[in-house]
Amino acid sequence: MLTQEDYWMIQEKVNKGVYQKDVAAELGVHPKTVRRALARGGPPAKQRRRQRHKKLAPYVEQIDGLLAENVWNAMVIFRELQAKGYAGGYTVVREYLQPKRALRPSKATVRFETPPGVQLQHDWGELWTMVGGERCKVHIAVNTLGYSRRFHVMAATCEDAEHTYESVVRAFEWFGGVTGTVLVDNQRSAVLEHSRRGVRFNPGFKALAKHYGFMPKACRPYRARTKGKVERMVGYVKQHFFVRYRSFESLAHLNQQLEAWLIDEADRRLHGTVKEVVSVRFAREAPTLRDLPPSSFETDYHQTRKVAWDGYIEVRGNRYSVPTDQAGKAVQIRLSLGGLLRVYAEEVCIARHRLRDPAEGWVSVPEHHRDLWRQLNVEQRDLTIYEEVA
Repeated sequence: MLTQEDYWMIQEKVNKGVYQKDVAAELGVHPKTVRRALARGGPPAKQRRRQRHKKLAPYVEQIDGLLAENVWNAMVIFRELQAKGYAGGYTVVREYLQPKRALRPSKATVRFETPPGVQLQHDWGELWTMVGGERCKVHIAVNTLGYSRRFHVMAATCEDAEHTYESVVRAFEWFGGVTGTVLVDNQRSAVLEHSRRGVRFNPGFKALAKHYGFMPKACRPYRARTKGKVERMVGYVKQHFFVRYRSFESLAHLNQQLEAWLIDEADRRLHGTVKEVVSVRFAREAPTLRDLPPSSFETDYHQTRKVAWDGYIEVRGNRYSVPTDQAGKAVQIRLSLGGLLRVYAEEVCIARHRLRDPAEGWVSVPEHHRDLWRQLNVEQRDLTIYEEVA
């Protein structure tokens, strides 16, 4: 049997355009029951229920008046009614309010629009797709301009600090300039702590901000709407690009496809909020962006390795040669996100390699071990003796 709450739900759903048969399915009743409830204007009345609400009846208009003033707290309303002589219980008041809560206006969100060149919003998303013939998880970093809504997206294998900073660097280079502020979520690569004294940013992110001259800003915890513009762009990439393109030869190929798609489709879209083509709106924002610095911010991994006796170091499961005079010594390596390995001894680059799969074998440069071979006494034999034996 339908309750008063069920009837209010039926009325609300039907007013919103939901079919009566769908409402009936949700309630687990026959569609005729829903139809009769609408025709009757409510559920079948219960005598006991009417008696229970008898004491509340004289105060219904006062309750509705409080609701009109946006007072929805049942206990507050109960105390107000008691002060005016109500002798009934709190539960009756709460039951009367329950079906009306569906009509309570939701909190309005004021959209915060930033002037041109003021803000860049950064966020990460993830999904599964086919890369190199294998299904794998891909992380996408999206950086969106607050004014024009133009954005850049970069695919990566993880969401660590180096990839976070690299995505911002590529976005600035894609836009041809720098915004005044960069708004980030509370990932550890950017934000270490929120306290009463303010936000403590990751030193790496602070170095990035200093290099490009922007002011870092962090969302307040549990306030996802603060960076809603970029979060919507994460969804836009998933629902448009990755629905259309479903397999890629490599991560590099994926990023090439993404940037081509940005130019051909994303920049040409009519934005639903600002009612303007993104590229047209960006044309007004571009002159307000600050100039890029002379050099890009370095996002390489920095690590230390000890050179083996044979003049090789181990990096990600493979071995790479360095000059043999470094054997037994510690060297610094810088590994770019693109797979370029540089080896440094006392801030001097002594070797460069391109990372290779361990299955391809060790990577050697003959010049690195030339002095070692000169020091070895290798017996030289005339190969003609082998020809005579044959």
